[in-house]
Amino acid sequence: NFIDLAQAYEIVFHKIPIDFVNQNWFLENLAKGEKEIYDKFKRISDVLLSSFLILLTSPLWTIIALLIKLNDKGPIFYKQERVGKDRKLFWIWKFRSMLVDAEKTGVKWAEKDDPRVTKVGKIIRKFHLDELPQMFNVLKSDISLVGPRPERPEFVQKLEKEIPHYHLRHLIKPGFTGWAQVTFAKYARNQKDSHEKFQYDLYYIKNRAIFLDVGILLKTFQLFFRKGQ
Repeated sequence: NFIDLAQAYEIVFHKIPIDFVNQNWFLENLAKGEKEIYDKFKRISDVLLSSFLILLTSPLWTIIALLIKLNDKGPIFYKQERVGKDRKLFWIWKFRSMLVDAEKTGVKWAEKDDPRVTKVGKIIRKFHLDELPQMFNVLKSDISLVGPRPERPEFVQKLEKEIPHYHLRHLIKPGFTGWAQVTFAKYARNQKDSHEKFQYDLYYIKNRAIFLDVGILLKTFQLFFRKGQ
């Protein structure tokens, strides 16, 4: 049997080599129509699981809110504008983990050992607890539990110029977690990281299915007990 480079790369690395695929690849792999039954089942699962997670973690919300207030008396929550499906903009919510004036000089990539992160922020980031308010974004249908992580408009505008086919991330609803998050497993801090993550995102867009989603959610649950990177 003979297979092309893109197929071999996908089988071995579980990602799509975006620098080596042509227009025919997209026509053959991404133009098969929407997965209606899958999408309906996924939406029902999103509502049920996000509601369950809100109830399960509700005792932590009070503790986290109190710690943030005691730390610097600033706001408990933080919102950022993100790009969703079909380029629709929405606000994503998090527990605030950075200084109130963290972006007074403009939008910046997250850094390793970022000096803008507060003492409490380091703790909640370590266990990814700052992301919990996004369960309400899931309920609102801004995002799904699983999908490509939504990016900020400022970064999207830049990355679409630098990374081939980057706009295809917006074909489906973004996610609270995704294939790139459990495989690459660190924050994208530059264009190179975003290029690498997009290859995993494209793999997910092509191969998305219930069993893949379940596997991603189980791996995400494990990440909550690892140190944030």
